[in-house]
Amino acid sequence: MVFKGNLDIDPRGMIYESFRIENITVEECRVIFLDWAMFAPSGEMKDQLGQFITEYGDQYPDHPMMTVIKEGLEKSPTKGRRGGRMGRRNL
Repeated sequence: MVFKGNLDIDPRGMIYESFRIENITVEECRVIFLDWAMFAPSGEMKDQLGQFITEYGDQYPDHPMMTVIKEGLEKSPTKGRRGGRMGRRNL
């Protein structure tokens, strides 16, 4: 079996592998991140992104994927927002 990192939230190892690609660009990291996010396990996105920072932040502080993860953390929706009609209603 091929090692794909220590985190259950990255079962395909996409984020893990992105840190090992030489000369990867921030744009390429965004594509990888979006692919991961589309199939991310259910749960609080901020918690999952925090796990990535804990796992990879010290070793790869200036890596483009770390930039993308931190951007995702800043833009994660706040808890309690509802989608659909309930998210658009005027109070």
